[in-house]
Amino acid sequence: MPPDPGRATPGPWYRDRWPWILILGPAVVVVAGIVTLVIAVESDDGLVADDYYKRGLAINQVIERGALAARLGVSAVVDVAPDGRVVVTLDGGGTDPQARPPVVRLWLAHPTRAGEDRAATLVRAGEGRYEGRVPPLPAGRWRVIVETDAWRLPGVEATAPVERLQLTSKRQSGG
Repeated sequence: MPPDPGRATPGPWYRDRWPWILILGPAVVVVAGIVTLVIAVESDDGLVADDYYKRGLAINQVIERGALAARLGVSAVVDVAPDGRVVVTLDGGGTDPQARPPVVRLWLAHPTRAGEDRAATLVRAGEGRYEGRVPPLPAGRWRVIVETDAWRLPGVEATAPVERLQLTSKRQSGG
Protein backbone atom coordinates (compact mmCIF):
# COMPACT_ATOMS: atom_id res chain seq x y z
CA MET A 1 0.00 0.00 0.00
CA PRO A 2 1.45 3.36 -0.99
CA PRO A 3 2.00 5.97 1.75
CA ASP A 4 -0.81 8.44 2.33
CA PRO A 5 0.38 11.87 1.12
CA GLY A 6 -1.74 13.63 3.78
CA ARG A 7 -0.17 11.74 6.70
CA ALA A 8 3.18 12.87 8.11
CA THR A 9 5.86 10.24 8.35
CA PRO A 10 7.04 9.68 11.91
CA GLY A 11 10.58 10.74 12.73
CA PRO A 12 13.09 8.67 14.69
CA TRP A 13 11.98 7.66 18.19
CA TYR A 14 14.62 9.75 19.96
CA ARG A 15 13.14 12.94 18.57
CA ASP A 16 9.88 12.35 20.38
CA ARG A 17 9.62 13.54 24.00
CA TRP A 18 7.55 10.65 25.42
CA PRO A 19 10.30 7.99 25.37
CA TRP A 20 12.60 10.42 27.20
CA ILE A 21 9.97 11.13 29.82
CA LEU A 22 9.51 7.39 30.35
CA ILE A 23 13.30 6.82 30.58
CA LEU A 24 13.78 9.72 33.04
CA GLY A 25 12.15 7.95 36.02
CA PRO A 26 14.32 4.81 35.99
CA ALA A 27 17.43 6.91 35.20
CA VAL A 28 16.86 9.06 38.30
CA VAL A 29 16.48 5.90 40.42
CA VAL A 30 19.73 4.44 39.04
CA VAL A 31 21.66 7.66 39.78
CA ALA A 32 20.19 7.86 43.31
CA GLY A 33 21.16 4.21 43.89
CA ILE A 34 24.76 4.87 42.82
CA VAL A 35 24.97 7.94 45.08
CA THR A 36 23.59 5.91 48.01
CA LEU A 37 26.11 3.13 47.36
CA VAL A 38 29.02 5.62 47.32
CA ILE A 39 27.86 7.18 50.60
CA ALA A 40 27.47 3.76 52.23
CA VAL A 41 30.93 2.59 51.14
CA GLU A 42 32.82 5.80 51.97
CA SER A 43 31.31 6.52 55.39
CA ASP A 44 31.36 4.36 58.49
CA ASP A 45 28.55 4.95 60.94
CA GLY A 46 30.68 3.59 63.78
CA LEU A 47 27.64 2.84 65.89
CA VAL A 48 28.17 -0.89 66.46
CA ALA A 49 31.18 -1.97 68.52
CA ASP A 50 32.86 -5.31 67.94
CA ASP A 51 33.64 -5.71 71.64
CA TYR A 52 30.31 -4.55 73.06
CA TYR A 53 30.41 -7.10 75.91
CA LYS A 54 33.83 -5.91 77.13
CA ARG A 55 32.68 -2.30 76.86
CA GLY A 56 29.66 -3.13 78.98
CA LEU A 57 31.88 -4.63 81.67
CA ALA A 58 34.15 -1.56 81.57
CA ILE A 59 31.25 0.72 82.54
CA ASN A 60 31.76 -0.18 86.21
CA GLN A 61 35.35 1.10 86.03
CA VAL A 62 34.16 4.37 84.49
CA ILE A 63 31.58 4.76 87.28
CA GLU A 64 34.24 4.15 89.94
CA ARG A 65 36.56 6.72 88.34
CA GLY A 66 33.71 9.25 88.25
CA ALA A 67 32.99 8.61 91.93
CA LEU A 68 36.65 9.23 92.81
CA ALA A 69 36.57 12.57 90.94
CA ALA A 70 33.52 13.54 93.00
CA ARG A 71 35.20 12.49 96.28
CA LEU A 72 38.33 14.47 95.37
CA GLY A 73 36.21 17.48 94.32
CA VAL A 74 38.06 17.87 91.01
CA SER A 75 36.81 20.28 88.34
CA ALA A 76 38.34 21.52 85.10
CA VAL A 77 38.11 24.41 82.68
CA VAL A 78 38.83 23.42 79.07
CA ASP A 79 39.94 25.76 76.28
CA VAL A 80 40.57 24.48 72.75
CA ALA A 81 41.95 27.15 70.42
CA PRO A 82 40.99 27.07 66.71
CA ASP A 83 44.58 26.04 65.86
CA GLY A 84 44.31 22.96 68.12
CA ARG A 85 46.18 24.23 71.19
CA VAL A 86 44.54 22.87 74.37
CA VAL A 87 44.70 24.24 77.90
CA VAL A 88 43.00 22.45 80.81
CA THR A 89 43.02 24.08 84.23
CA LEU A 90 42.24 21.77 87.16
CA ASP A 91 40.74 23.03 90.39
CA GLY A 92 39.95 21.28 93.66
CA GLY A 93 41.40 18.10 95.02
CA GLY A 94 43.43 19.82 97.72
CA THR A 95 46.91 18.33 98.10
CA ASP A 96 45.95 14.79 97.06
CA PRO A 97 48.49 13.65 94.44
CA GLN A 98 45.74 11.78 92.55
CA ALA A 99 44.00 15.09 91.90
CA ARG A 100 47.09 16.62 90.24
CA PRO A 101 48.87 13.92 88.22
CA PRO A 102 51.75 14.69 85.83
CA VAL A 103 49.47 14.17 82.78
CA VAL A 104 45.73 14.22 82.03
CA ARG A 105 43.86 13.02 78.94
CA LEU A 106 41.36 15.07 76.99
CA TRP A 107 38.79 13.32 74.79
CA LEU A 108 36.75 15.22 72.22
CA ALA A 109 34.19 12.68 71.02
CA HIS A 110 32.04 13.25 67.96
CA PRO A 111 28.43 12.29 68.77
CA THR A 112 27.92 10.03 65.74
CA ARG A 113 31.27 9.32 64.07
CA ALA A 114 33.97 7.64 66.11
CA GLY A 115 36.49 8.28 63.32
CA GLU A 116 36.21 12.01 64.00
CA ASP A 117 37.13 11.71 67.71
CA ARG A 118 40.13 13.65 68.99
CA ALA A 119 42.35 12.75 71.94
CA ALA A 120 45.30 14.47 73.59
CA THR A 121 47.64 13.72 76.44
CA LEU A 122 48.23 16.99 78.25
CA VAL A 123 51.35 17.63 80.34
CA ARG A 124 51.58 19.82 83.40
CA ALA A 125 52.66 23.37 82.53
CA GLY A 126 52.15 24.94 85.95
CA GLU A 127 50.12 24.53 89.11
CA GLY A 128 46.86 22.95 87.94
CA ARG A 129 47.50 23.89 84.30
CA TYR A 130 47.94 21.28 81.54
CA GLU A 131 48.73 21.93 77.88
CA GLY A 132 48.78 19.96 74.63
CA ARG A 133 47.47 19.88 71.07
CA VAL A 134 44.67 18.20 69.11
CA PRO A 135 43.86 18.36 65.40
CA PRO A 136 41.64 21.39 64.74
CA LEU A 137 37.96 20.81 65.47
CA PRO A 138 35.41 21.21 62.70
CA ALA A 139 32.25 23.05 63.63
CA GLY A 140 29.64 20.92 65.34
CA ARG A 141 28.81 19.25 68.63
CA TRP A 142 31.45 17.45 70.70
CA ARG A 143 31.46 15.53 73.98
CA VAL A 144 34.37 16.79 76.10
CA ILE A 145 35.89 14.46 78.73
CA VAL A 146 38.88 15.02 81.03
CA GLU A 147 40.37 12.00 82.78
CA THR A 148 43.41 10.35 84.32
CA ASP A 149 44.11 6.72 85.17
CA ALA A 150 42.57 7.34 88.61
CA TRP A 151 39.56 9.63 88.01
CA ARG A 152 37.26 10.88 85.25
CA LEU A 153 35.09 13.98 85.08
CA PRO A 154 31.58 13.58 83.63
CA GLY A 155 31.52 14.52 79.94
CA VAL A 156 29.91 17.74 78.79
CA GLU A 157 28.39 18.49 75.38
CA ALA A 158 29.85 21.55 73.67
CA THR A 159 29.83 23.22 70.28
CA ALA A 160 33.15 23.97 68.59
CA PRO A 161 35.01 26.19 69.25
CA VAL A 162 35.36 24.98 72.86
CA GLU A 163 36.13 27.99 75.07
CA ARG A 164 36.02 28.21 78.87
CA LEU A 165 34.04 24.98 79.17
CA GLN A 166 33.51 23.96 82.81
CA LEU A 167 33.59 20.26 83.73
CA THR A 168 32.56 19.57 87.31
CA SER A 169 32.31 16.43 89.38
CA LYS A 170 28.80 15.60 90.62
CA ARG A 171 29.52 16.44 94.26
CA GLN A 172 30.47 20.01 93.38
CA SER A 173 27.43 20.56 91.19
CA GLY A 174 25.09 19.59 94.01
CA GLY A 175 24.37 16.05 92.71
